[in-house]
Amino acid sequence: MKSLLPPIFSAAVAGFGAMACITLLAYLEHLDTSIVWLMAPFGATMVILFGLPSSPLAQPRNILFGHLITSAVGVVILHVFGVSPLTLGLAVGLGVFFMLMTKTTHPPAGANPLVIMLTGQSWQFLVFPVGVGALAILGFGLLYHRLVSRHEYPAASHR
Repeated sequence: MKSLLPPIFSAAVAGFGAMACITLLAYLEHLDTSIVWLMAPFGATMVILFGLPSSPLAQPRNILFGHLITSAVGVVILHVFGVSPLTLGLAVGLGVFFMLMTKTTHPPAGANPLVIMLTGQSWQFLVFPVGVGALAILGFGLLYHRLVSRHEYPAASHR
């Protein structure tokens, strides 16, 4: 019978990393409420970054560009065509298309066009929270995996 300790320990380390990262972003937002640091898709990014750090979907290029590409698509579709069932579907579909074409697939980023379009965001949203937030997440993840979890991150095969 396999011991449950390693999976429990591994899950606890991943959960702690996710908690610490989101707490840091929330604290930064709390310090200056004029700057948005959090968006819902970042919660899903935590699952992949801390739970599956060797996955191709968790690599820095995928996290950063997946979020930026899909967010840009959302802003463009919102401001050119507005919000309708068709444009919501179009934005998500184009986001998936561009992530796949650029080899920057990051599943949580697929929600970005919906978040952006349903909340009426501007181009500024690409800076805060998307760009700076994703970079902060990556910096935190890099340090966390090197100092705490001891997972090789980014994965050697994806550098």
